[in-house]
Amino acid sequence: MKKVLLILVALVVAIPLLVAIGCNSDKGNANSMPEAGDFVAPAPLGGEGRVLQALSPNDSQQSMGVWVSGEGKVSAVPDIAVLSLGVEAQEMSVAQAQRQARQAMNEIMEVLSDNGVAERDIKTQRFSIDEVWNWIDNQRVFEGYRVTNMVTAKIRDLNNAGPIIDAVALAGGDLTRINNLYFTIDDPTPQYTEARLLAMQDAMAKAQQMAQIAGVTLGKPFYIAESGGYIPTPRPYDAMAMPEAAPAPTPISPGEMEIRLTVQMAYTIQ
Repeated sequence: MKKVLLILVALVVAIPLLVAIGCNSDKGNANSMPEAGDFVAPAPLGGEGRVLQALSPNDSQQSMGVWVSGEGKVSAVPDIAVLSLGVEAQEMSVAQAQRQARQAMNEIMEVLSDNGVAERDIKTQRFSIDEVWNWIDNQRVFEGYRVTNMVTAKIRDLNNAGPIIDAVALAGGDLTRINNLYFTIDDPTPQYTEARLLAMQDAMAKAQQMAQIAGVTLGKPFYIAESGGYIPTPRPYDAMAMPEAAPAPTPISPGEMEIRLTVQMAYTIQ
């Protein structure tokens, strides 16, 4: 009886092993192909001289190429000025504060129009009505309501930038608020086109040099991406209020701006 049990146990263990060996032998015949992740032994050199490698599903071209970046820079003279300005009025009632702010803002808008700033170039940036509180002798004291109305105005004639600032400050009086001023290009498409060309040429030259040093031949690029670009930086302006006319126009100098683009490229290698 014990011998019979031992024979049955041996059969139970042996049958799965025989099935596994048979499956592995099927994979090894000439008509079967390795699956992703399977190890494939290198073929002997000779004949076509190819060496097969095991590739995992996570492998990609990113580890089998030449990656470079190129930069293109173009200098240009701005053709418009963007002015952030407005009014701020504070009174004990909302109605009084609104009335003062509205009157001062109407005067400023009239000055902008008289100096050639088109209505389409004026955009409301912020309008708010806030309570004003202060601490006096460790007590919170209500001091009224503050009405703020800010706009941005595009000045297309840069020669008028200084006189417009002076006229706006005078028109709004003590309620005038001028936050910042910056210069930019209304349509920078030609400058970006030139900067992009320079960036591509820079990247391609770097890739050729790297391939030559490494002793490889570049294939076709399989990745191209662009980043960067000029972002105008607002300049703080200190003219908060000018109740009297300035003795001379405020000097304004646009200077030059730089448009910069970066291109990243990746080439296959042969």
